[in-house]
Parts: sequence; structure tokens; C-alpha cells
Amino acid sequence: MQQINNLSTRLTQHQTQIKAAMDRVIASGWLVLGPEVKRFEQDFAAWLGAAHCVSLANGTDAIELALKALGVQPGERVATVANAGMYTTLAMLAAGAEPFFMDVDLDTRGATLAEVTRALDAGVKAVVVTHLYGLALPEIKAMAALCAARGVPLLEDCAQAHGATVDGQRVGTFGDASTFSFYPTKNLGALGDGGAVVTSRADVAATVGMLRQYGWTAKYKVELPAARNSRLDELQAAILSEFLPLLDAANARRRDIAARYRAGIAHAQVQTPADAGAASVAHLYVVRSPNRDALREHLKANAIGSDVHYPIPDYAQPVLGARFAGVKLANTETLAREILTLPCYPEMTDAEVDAVIAAVNSWQA
Repeated sequence: MQQINNLSTRLTQHQTQIKAAMDRVIASGWLVLGPEVKRFEQDFAAWLGAAHCVSLANGTDAIELALKALGVQPGERVATVANAGMYTTLAMLAAGAEPFFMDVDLDTRGATLAEVTRALDAGVKAVVVTHLYGLALPEIKAMAALCAARGVPLLEDCAQAHGATVDGQRVGTFGDASTFSFYPTKNLGALGDGGAVVTSRADVAATVGMLRQYGWTAKYKVELPAARNSRLDELQAAILSEFLPLLDAANARRRDIAARYRAGIAHAQVQTPADAGAASVAHLYVVRSPNRDALREHLKANAIGSDVHYPIPDYAQPVLGARFAGVKLANTETLAREILTLPCYPEMTDAEVDAVIAAVNSWQA
């Protein structure tokens, strides 16, 4: 069975780096918020081209704490898309904010400048945009300029887009702050959960730094409300430091796989993503089909794994009941019906990619 992702292959290939990271941590005797965390935070910020990185326990905490650090108060509305797996919406709800849902472009699957404008005109207090599936939003510069002109903070959700660029600038450096996830399947993944807030605003970095550790302004002195315990441990930071120098090459391999899919898949009912160059790091390779479920069953019968990222728009999630019953976003709902994720990870061989292509092309729709 061709898996949608194969972490065991990655771990086997990088045993030397993993062992080196573990040995350093064990030898130091420092397990939380020590030299490995500081090293990774400095290196990751420098790699992105930002001033500060504050590491956290996971990417969802990163969104919640970033919103709080950007000044979002309970009851205030924050704009987000509804096709990114509910993670941002859950973080907003945890911060006490009210989601304002934006529709997305059918091709980029991300927010548009027009939708950001609509949200700003509606009076949102912050905007969160997601670089989904590893594709940088093509209008991110204009979005950042517009939000700055309106005095509304812009938060970039980069959980799937480590290293994607627009005009040579890495995502995560356009808005007031950005968030990253280091979940194991991410382009830059740890051996467990992890996340970070990245920013060039010293005030935001300082506030997140306090929010991640109980709201301390000094040891055992709690002054900042709405804080928590959300720290990246030394072992995960050390692993990430070992993997960071490998990331550009891994992203290049993901783009190669995407190009092979794009050139090889030829089916009237399967639409492949356009070539986005360096704007994409191909975190997920997501095609569209009006008969998505039939295609998925065909792939399963041919021992090819697939998944749907994501099948339910946030505003239609059962946990929210009828709270957003009046929200209808046409493109978001079309994508939820039609998208299908094919296997795409840097350890895939060309032969494995070709097997997926052959299976797709053999589908009798």
C-alpha cells in the first residue's frame, strides 16, 4: 500500500542527525527552555528573515497566543478562512474571539485580497490568512499593505508552508506575526508536537514569551492574564535544528514530485494544481475532481492512499451547531466536495510517484 506519508522512511534516513540531537540534550541535562531552544529560535528566525522566533508546544497554541499578543480581546471578530481544518477557528475560539469567515480562491485555495477587504470593511480586529497546502498566497504583499493602512494586525498561518516565497521573501515575514507548526508530517517536522510564533515586532515576541510560561514577568510572578504552559522541549528543538539545514533540499524534492504529477496525470475529471515555482513547497498535493469519492475508492482498490484536506468547512462543524447557519461560501463548499490529496513527501521514489500517476490515469470515471 502506498501511504499518504511515510515517516518511518524519514526517520531511518536521518538516524545520524536524530542521534546527534538526542546525545546533545542528554549530555546537557537541560530539558526545557535551554540552549537548544534558543539555538533553534535564533536559526529559524534568521532562516526566515525575521527578528524573533518564540517556540511553543504546538501550532494551534501559536495561533491563540499570537492573537492575544496582537491585542485581540474576547468578543472581537477575527477574519479567517473556513477550509483549513478548523485549527485556526479553534484557536480563535480559545482566545474568546468570534470568527469572521472569508471565502477562498478556487485555484490557490487561499484568501483573496477582495475577501480580506470585505472582512476589514466589516470591522474585524485582526486578519488571519493561511498559506494552505504549502502555497504562498500570491496577494500576501497587498494584503499586508492593506491591513497596515487600516491599522489591523495581519497574522500569517504558515503551518504548511515552511520556506515558500513570494518575490524571494519567505512567508511568515509579511504580516505583523506568523505561526508555524512542527508536527511530524510538516515540511519541517519534529518527533512530536511543536510550534512557534515568528515576528519582527519585539513587543509581540516579548508578550508571547510571557504567555507561553504562565504569564510570568519574573519567575513565579504572574502579571499577564490568559497565559498557559506551552513550551517546546529541548529534544524537539534539537531535532528541528538538525532538520532545518535539510529543509531547502526536501522542499525542492517535493516540488519535483509535484512537477512529475503535473506532467503525468492526464485525466479529464482530475484537475492538478498549476506550477507555482518557489511560491510552493508542496506540503500536500491536492487535486480536484467532481467525482472525488469515486476516485478515492479507485485509488484504494489500487493500493494508493489518499486523504481529504479538509471535508467540512469550519462554519459547518457539528461542535458549532447553528451558530454560523447563515454562512455560505461557494468556493469553500465546492472545494470541500472535490479535493483529494495524493501522496507527496520527499522520501518518495520516482517509481512510487509513477505508480500513483498510473492509478489515477487508469480510473474509469
